[in-house]
Amino acid sequence: MNKKIVLSVKNISKSFSGTKALSSVDFSLQKGEIHALMGENGAGKSTLIKVITGVYKYDEGEIHIGERKICNHSPQEAQENGISTVYQEINLCPNLTVAENLFIGREPKRMGFINWKLINQKSEEILRNLNIEVSPTQMLAECSIAIQQMIAIARAVDMRCKVLILDEPTSSLDKEEVEKLFELMKHLKKEGVGIVFVTHFLDQVYEVCDKITVLRNGKFVGEYETDKLPRVQLVAKMMGKDLDSISNIKGERKEFSGKRIPFIEAEGLGHQGTIKPFCLAIHKGEVIGLTGLLGSGRSEMVRAIYGADKADSGKLKVNGKEVKIHAPIEAMKLGMGYLPEDRKRDGIIADLSVRENIIIAMQAIRGMLKPMSKKEMEEAANTYIDLLKIKTESRETPIKYLSGGNQQKVIIGRWLLTNPQYLILDEPTRGIDIGTKTEIQKLVLELAEKGKAVTFISSELEEMLRTCSRMVVLRDGGKVGEIESDDLTQDNIMKTIAGGEQEND
Repeated sequence: MNKKIVLSVKNISKSFSGTKALSSVDFSLQKGEIHALMGENGAGKSTLIKVITGVYKYDEGEIHIGERKICNHSPQEAQENGISTVYQEINLCPNLTVAENLFIGREPKRMGFINWKLINQKSEEILRNLNIEVSPTQMLAECSIAIQQMIAIARAVDMRCKVLILDEPTSSLDKEEVEKLFELMKHLKKEGVGIVFVTHFLDQVYEVCDKITVLRNGKFVGEYETDKLPRVQLVAKMMGKDLDSISNIKGERKEFSGKRIPFIEAEGLGHQGTIKPFCLAIHKGEVIGLTGLLGSGRSEMVRAIYGADKADSGKLKVNGKEVKIHAPIEAMKLGMGYLPEDRKRDGIIADLSVRENIIIAMQAIRGMLKPMSKKEMEEAANTYIDLLKIKTESRETPIKYLSGGNQQKVIIGRWLLTNPQYLILDEPTRGIDIGTKTEIQKLVLELAEKGKAVTFISSELEEMLRTCSRMVVLRDGGKVGEIESDDLTQDNIMKTIAGGEQEND
């Protein structure tokens, strides 16, 4: 075994209720190495981390620290074996000082009492050695998110960790804070700590990482040296596409024959911390796609337009008139509908019936002083159950008893009932059968042919290419390009996502 390898994972498999989350995955980390763990949503990154750190018990395989085989039964045992994890959500106590957080659970004592003077002295030394500029006696709640991340890392390092796992540590940081974190990571690298860096920011991977391991659908795709893997190839490996495969799919989409009239016009619209300011026009009769890797800002862009995240910069025009949208109900009254990415959390109301889920948006628009009659509700529910071929025992069946695909159809019916001029569909076909997918895609094209403006978001490039007449490409929380119909190929999309590298890089 290579004596430089500090962590070795071999043939790890993990299933949940018969579904394989990891299938014979390999991963290795060397001392003094920053190693990116990359993959799209559902690739298995989080499951692998939880297996390594003892949150989940794995079904098959082996884990080694150095030459010693281990099996962590808890995060505490993983820590005892030299593996520490710092998550995006800080797992510290904001009501305690920096020093108290550094030594919580392992406070030095003198004559049976906690030695606060020694704690503060040791903390000051730890912080100085790691170039973290904060006072040991400062309350953690008063520190920035970046400093809190660094305190969590400092605690892990002082506990003699050999492996440091950083799970999306930069998601909530600004550019300057990211640079400070990278300086700390490089310092730890020189000290011989092996760092696993989980992120969806491509630029950051190429700035700080030595190697990249890619997972896809719970399987190991490969391990690569960062400087030998062009970005466009990394994108292709994460998405599971060859650069030249099915690159000219055009599908059955039809161009809107009417005049291109913008329904949505965004100028410098943005929401701090989620989506950088962007300019975008969405026309009546077009299906515009938003594409990019996980975390690129696809959902965040439409949430800023719809008012789910209130925009804090820029201007928005709807149907030619400048508006300020403070909440989704205002967007609804302006003719917008929004099918969210997570239908279970943000879409369906599980304990309400199919009928109630269909009519709820229309009732919200009309207001409580204009309640729909029972007859109106029943007719509306029957219309969309028939139109969308929703499989349900009755309109009064609680929606939670329907399949995922039929739940999705109910939410689409909800918005069709309001006759929206602009419909946002965020991952409308995720987790549903191929037949229902096709029905939804055809419905999208029919809406566009009738002059509706549609924004379509999907992780599946093929259905985007079949459905969309134009694509907006996002990367690292910002818009980086638009691709018009004539140039709409898989190759062009992946190259734009990757950052416009030369092909021979």
